[in-house]
Amino acid sequence: MKKFLSILSVATVLLFVSCMGGTSKSGTGGAGGEVTGVSGSSMQEPAPYGMVLVKRGSLKMGTESTDSLWGKDLPTRDISVDAFWMDEHEVTNSMYRQFVFWVRDSIIRERLADPAYGGDESYKIEEDKNGDPITPHLNWNKSIPWKNPDEDQQRAIESVYTIHPFTGERMLDASQMNYRYETFDYATAALRKYRLNPAERNLNTDVQVDPNEVVMISKDTAYVDDEGIIHRETLTRPLSSMWDFVNTYIVNVYPDTTCWINDFQNAENEVYMRLYFSHANYNDFPVVGVNWEQANAFCNWRTNYLIRGLGASAKFIQRYRLPTEAEWEYAARGKEGNELPWTQEGVKSEKGCFYANFKPDRGNYTEDGNLITSKVGIFSANSNGLYDMAGNVAEWTSTIFTEAGVLSMSDMNPELYYNAAKEDPYALKKKSVRGGSWKDPESFIKSAWRSSEYQNVGRSFIGFRCVRSQVGTGSKSAKGAKSSGGKTRRQRH
Repeated sequence: MKKFLSILSVATVLLFVSCMGGTSKSGTGGAGGEVTGVSGSSMQEPAPYGMVLVKRGSLKMGTESTDSLWGKDLPTRDISVDAFWMDEHEVTNSMYRQFVFWVRDSIIRERLADPAYGGDESYKIEEDKNGDPITPHLNWNKSIPWKNPDEDQQRAIESVYTIHPFTGERMLDASQMNYRYETFDYATAALRKYRLNPAERNLNTDVQVDPNEVVMISKDTAYVDDEGIIHRETLTRPLSSMWDFVNTYIVNVYPDTTCWINDFQNAENEVYMRLYFSHANYNDFPVVGVNWEQANAFCNWRTNYLIRGLGASAKFIQRYRLPTEAEWEYAARGKEGNELPWTQEGVKSEKGCFYANFKPDRGNYTEDGNLITSKVGIFSANSNGLYDMAGNVAEWTSTIFTEAGVLSMSDMNPELYYNAAKEDPYALKKKSVRGGSWKDPESFIKSAWRSSEYQNVGRSFIGFRCVRSQVGTGSKSAKGAKSSGGKTRRQRH
């Protein structure tokens, strides 16, 4: 029996090693019987397009001086963060419009493959190259017949548009722009209390583990009913498999263009409501009217969009996400840890030029040269190579808003994340917003200033930018990334 177990153990180890796929220069053995390690596949992470590297470091988060306007004490703590890539400027209208158009085109392709619209099976791939069945997915190599479509194709294309009842204008049907995506909750799955094997839930050998213990797990799911209404539910059920850590979301991704009217009542802002997101003159302006849930959907789509173009190396790429509150402040302060993103005192130069787009005086929005938002990147970058980290638009972070702030988090990569369910109290839906905006006074654009907004609300003064954790943050990779990131990669979208 012991011999059988030994053979089984050796076989298990060999199977585990073979599954790892790594090889060393000397195979599984080292020179002279020494342990030399098994190397994996190495990959030099390229500088992501339009992003700059913010190197790992530490700062005293918050401020110890009481705010003169509101009399608020901002929580302070010494924290450290790992290196990450960050968009050099906020996500623009043109960038977000690419997301909306991708959702539009996916709906059209789905319908072109539907028998109700002609049933062109070439728009959907259901078999691999050997003819074996696979999970059906859209064929993005098959072009949409925008020019000279047949009758069925024309119906499929027109099905995502609507006609304004008064002007007769042909418009994209915003209510159909729903993006469905799934995420795996690695953090929850790693918690010991949720181990599938009950014996692993408590390592204290003095505690008798109940092998029949039922552990309840909550997961998010969503569906669209026959009327096109999105329903989101949080299910609580017994933990049974790794699939219980998969969350499903369906988000309508079209920005709330009415925010220009609802945020400023008794104001003539109709032109922004009608044209700000759709007109080419605003291409390089930061997208607004995007709520926290939509910003997260954009990050997921951007990740998947990148993965499709990378092939086998995609498994090493970190996902796009919203910055944590700590990451945002660390990046905004620059390498010097300044109160504002720039090194100079005050908010304008000796020549009277402002360093950011904000509200310099009561009712005088235009003193800095702008009435509302401005094109991204027209003001100087901070020492991290980041533009508009003060003013222009305030920015979503991934962190929930609490008065305790960083005091309730770890001092290493601090974060509090919670995607509130529909049935949760509305107070739990508050998320931290940083940076101040074009409508805010000087006090609100300081790097440490904290504000909040509910995750399902889009505002005319809130936008966002994405980050990606850097893979391998040693000095060598950080040094190499410096030459390929930063201003030299700055391009318009």
